[in-house]
Amino acid sequence: MAFANNSIIVQSTTSTYNSGFYEYILPLIKTDTNIVVHLVSVGTGAALKNAANCDGDVIIVHAKNRELEFVKNGFGVNRQDLMYNDFVIVGPKSNPAKVKITDDPIKVFTKIYNTSSIFISRGDDSGTHFKEMQIWKTSKLDPTKFSGDWYKETGSGMGTTLNLTNGMEAYTLTDRASWINFKNKNNLKIVAEKNQILFNQYGITMVNPLKCPNVKVKNAKIFISWLLSETGKNSISNFKIKNQQLFFPNRN
Repeated sequence: MAFANNSIIVQSTTSTYNSGFYEYILPLIKTDTNIVVHLVSVGTGAALKNAANCDGDVIIVHAKNRELEFVKNGFGVNRQDLMYNDFVIVGPKSNPAKVKITDDPIKVFTKIYNTSSIFISRGDDSGTHFKEMQIWKTSKLDPTKFSGDWYKETGSGMGTTLNLTNGMEAYTLTDRASWINFKNKNNLKIVAEKNQILFNQYGITMVNPLKCPNVKVKNAKIFISWLLSETGKNSISNFKIKNQQLFFPNRN
């Protein structure tokens, strides 16, 4: 597929896409730089895989260790922190695992595990799924032994996963932007938040032109520079849903 010379392909997470972030920010970038962005919205694992196969010029994802590995393996150059927010654990108001808002995420996951309360996992190799597995690992628990029983994997995005969680009165991990955006939350509430392990960092990386000669280096650099500039950072800060800021630019 041929695109115009002023275009780039960005492989990005579903969480940023579903929040409406790109609908808001891409027209601002187009006005300032004339860069047209073709967006591919997939989980972090798929975005990294697509980019490694030279499908894309830039990636915006949220699994820092995997991004650094992507660069180390020669597929990307100069990964930089772009913006952050956080994850929250949500669960049913009936609260079968008897979790308390004062419980840290490790304790919450342990209580869910010990009570066999239904937990809905993305199960899709996304950044959110990666974070969830990190919490289970830190808890020294392996819920996948109970896959299909109380531990259910959707293999889908956050919206579908939250809908199932609400319908089944279950627990799940979600990024806060998706939670703020989610309308069908009548059975659910936040059961854990504001803990360091729930920090959610997004990074931006150009695909390595030495591996992928099709990369539009000039356009990619202009796009990345705009997002990391004061104009970009202020624009990220100004993106709000229901009067809540969804992403916080890194100011390093």
